[in-house]
Amino acid sequence: MEATELVLNVEGLRLIATALAIGLAAIGPGIGIGIVASGALQAIGRNPEIQGTVVTYMFLGIAFTEALAIFGLVISFLIGFNVL
Repeated sequence: MEATELVLNVEGLRLIATALAIGLAAIGPGIGIGIVASGALQAIGRNPEIQGTVVTYMFLGIAFTEALAIFGLVISFLIGFNVL
């Protein structure tokens, strides 16, 4: 195998790793945000008086869950730009 073929192969594998990193990192937070929103809607439906409190905690949970996707995005950038 020539050196140029090896370099192209490594670049291709790096692109696949980048796509897998952000793809897999988006699955968990996507499911988590759905569960958080579902739970908040059920709580508000059962007890409408606590809507303000539930919505506040819902947004807090969504923010923490979305942080996981941002970590995955950063890792995918590090892989894509050959830092890792």
